[in-house]
Amino acid sequence: MSLFGFVAAGLIPFRGPHSSAVARRLGTAMCQEPKARLFRLSPPASNGSTVRQETQTDDSEILRCTAKALKDSHVVAVPTDTIYGLACLAQNAEAVRKIYEVKERNGQKPLAICVGEIRDIYHYCKVKVKEELLHDLLPGPVTLVFERSEELNPSLNPFTSLVGVRIPDHAFLRRLCQMCGEPLALTSANISSQTSTVEVQEFQELWSKLAVVVDGGPIGDQTRQGSTVIDLSVLGKYRIIRPGCALSATLDVLEHKYGLSEDWGDERPLNLKNCKRTLRCPTSADPKILRKAKR
Repeated sequence: MSLFGFVAAGLIPFRGPHSSAVARRLGTAMCQEPKARLFRLSPPASNGSTVRQETQTDDSEILRCTAKALKDSHVVAVPTDTIYGLACLAQNAEAVRKIYEVKERNGQKPLAICVGEIRDIYHYCKVKVKEELLHDLLPGPVTLVFERSEELNPSLNPFTSLVGVRIPDHAFLRRLCQMCGEPLALTSANISSQTSTVEVQEFQELWSKLAVVVDGGPIGDQTRQGSTVIDLSVLGKYRIIRPGCALSATLDVLEHKYGLSEDWGDERPLNLKNCKRTLRCPTSADPKILRKAKR
């Protein structure tokens, strides 16, 4: 199997520069005629609550309008727990085509899917690990790769029997998935091969191609590495597809708690030594991993 290019807080209320009524009128106009409307979310306070909370109507309006844009086959930009992402309905072939066009992405590079709850994973993936393992890693900055089920849109990644699935630790995005009632196709918000983005202004050249841009402020993970991508499609094994920002913690769960062993597949990556040493989270220097990389 070739290496995969997967990427991609309590609900945060909308804060516009005007009143709630004006915000709702803007939202209504956007729903009627999608033209890359920008919605700003209030940053969470240090205690986990939101700053200057508005009414629930405003919160619902952002979700409703973003969900409507998705159901109308449009592409939207959303914050995740790692980097900004582009999203569309994974079960909609027209929307999947659009997201490739917006991103200028090679059609042979797969898209991950994003769901709101762990139980949703079982609808679209054939899971070969304990459910407790999923709860240990998700929601969080990890993409898990499984064999796809027959329920997943056959026009999404038709060139592979596998699919990566995410549950970002971002309540707005999870609520959006729940409101849509189906998975979102998720990829990084940038032109293909360019740097990942952690602020909406960094992908402003894409706004004209999007129906909605949800601004959640600067994303905390300034490493821009994106999620850690792990293939769990082989029983009792794991394979690192992308080290990402949570490699050390993820391997600790897979190896020490569940006893999974690493599977190199058909061939050992030529750059593995540098990959594990330099692309993992900068805060970790696990001697065990470094010893394995030197073998």
